[in-house]
Amino acid sequence: MTKPITYSDAGVSIDNANQAVAKIRDFAKSTFNARTLTEIGSFGGMYDAKFAEMNSPILVASADGVGTKLKIAFLAGVHKTIGQDLVNHCVNDILVQGARPLFFLDYFATGVLSPEITADVVEGISIACKQNNCVLLGGETAEMPGFYADGEYDLAGFIVGIVERDKVVDGKGIKPGDVLIGLPSNGLHTNGYSLARKLLFEVGGFEIDSKLEETGETIAETLLKPHRSYYKPLAVLIDKKKLKGLAHITGGGFLDNIPRILPENVSVEIERGSWTELPIFGLMQKLGNVEDDEMFRAFNMGIGMVVVVSPEDLIEIKKHLDDIDERYFEIGKVVSGKQEVLIK
Repeated sequence: MTKPITYSDAGVSIDNANQAVAKIRDFAKSTFNARTLTEIGSFGGMYDAKFAEMNSPILVASADGVGTKLKIAFLAGVHKTIGQDLVNHCVNDILVQGARPLFFLDYFATGVLSPEITADVVEGISIACKQNNCVLLGGETAEMPGFYADGEYDLAGFIVGIVERDKVVDGKGIKPGDVLIGLPSNGLHTNGYSLARKLLFEVGGFEIDSKLEETGETIAETLLKPHRSYYKPLAVLIDKKKLKGLAHITGGGFLDNIPRILPENVSVEIERGSWTELPIFGLMQKLGNVEDDEMFRAFNMGIGMVVVVSPEDLIEIKKHLDDIDERYFEIGKVVSGKQEVLIK
């Protein structure tokens, strides 16, 4: 008689999945608040949506991943920061419309499930959720043998936030004379890693643990710096209606992201040299003889968020940022044009 075949014979371990859920339950629960109405393990997460304190609440939702930065995590064997990248990226994507985060869901898929790696990733997610006052409401862990390379996984995040209708930041009021403020990034954040890997590993011949003179760190340390969230530094200014536009500098860099918030009759001039470009960008540009336009389209160049403000509000905004020890740079201005980004 043929031996009975089980799910584990096909490469899927329900026991490992249960172990993973047990490890991550406490991480998720640590993010819960009074609006959380379900426990981890429910088929769906429930969240109390009564916002009596708001006159006209608007929900803002977004989904994203962390791209090939995952390859760096795999090579380095470091998995706790990648979850922070995921949450902070998504938080910033709804922040640009003025929304504060409410809850977050994640999708983690791999070939062979490691409860320890899964727990590390979700721990990072929970850390960033707590930092952003956001509930980790649920998620999905999928084991798909034969679909992913050994030791690799994919990760995606889904966020829902809320903003009062009269506090939506949409860029419609941006006009010539407005000022651009740049908030610094930690590094590459979560974009440009396919080009970075080609430049550093293929062209430069570096290894994941190679020490870079330019940064004083290993490749892993430089490239795995977590994506910053700009929610806390900007939330007060959004509430005061002091921000005319926000551009999260992710995939597409300056050249593709800033035009997304510009009215049809304006462009922006960016003054290169008005902020501190992190040395990793100069190294990569030199290694590949990369043209300036390509650098500004592929990378954030040291600026993670661009804030457009009225010159009348500039002093108050700078004082707020100074008071909370948030670094910033005045990087350019709005001019008449056709939704272009001009790097000077």
